[in-house]
Amino acid sequence: MNVVVKHICLFCLPEVVCGAPPIYLDYARSKLNPNIDVAAQNCYKVAKGAFTGEISPAMIKDCGVKWVILGHSERRHVFGESDELIGQKVAHALENGLGVIACIGEKLDEREAGITEKVVFSQTKFIADNVKDWSKVVLAYEPVWAIGTGKTASPQQAQEVHDKLRQWMKANVSEAVANSVRIIYGGSVTGGTCKELASQKDVDGFLVGGASLKPEFIDIINAKA
Repeated sequence: MNVVVKHICLFCLPEVVCGAPPIYLDYARSKLNPNIDVAAQNCYKVAKGAFTGEISPAMIKDCGVKWVILGHSERRHVFGESDELIGQKVAHALENGLGVIACIGEKLDEREAGITEKVVFSQTKFIADNVKDWSKVVLAYEPVWAIGTGKTASPQQAQEVHDKLRQWMKANVSEAVANSVRIIYGGSVTGGTCKELASQKDVDGFLVGGASLKPEFIDIINAKA
């Protein structure tokens, strides 16, 4: 199982990735155990230019960092990043040797309208169209209505979406990729919810926020033990 920290990612636990703000990437990499990877929380779609405040894959790699989180719901809904832009970022990050943790997920009104699959499939297509090597990509399903709200998708709800994503991957990418791609769940994961979520067939790990700062994070890392 895998885990990512905000962000912490757990892919195929106990593989752990710590997602740090850009000014702390070098510090995090120098202080963390080498067995724990580090991820940037964002990067831009081109190598250089007049893009004040942005960070490039080359800058991230200069810090010894191997991963980047792209398409997080806050990037989409607070900063207005489109599916197209996120796809372009995915392509550039992969071309420059970073692994990508690509986030997808529906808002509450979209779930209530019954269009969860339509939303996450559309988001996934823009990512998939820009991926050549899926071994370098982790999909993170984060229902927006469950992020930081204390609400968690039920294990059954998470499994249902993860299963549908694998079916979409099988039909639109390949059966081999559908079977091998790691799909992790994010959205108020806690020590109390992680065991049952981890027991689901298609949940390969977690994208963890606030709980990564608490002692219960150990329980999340060991959820599949």
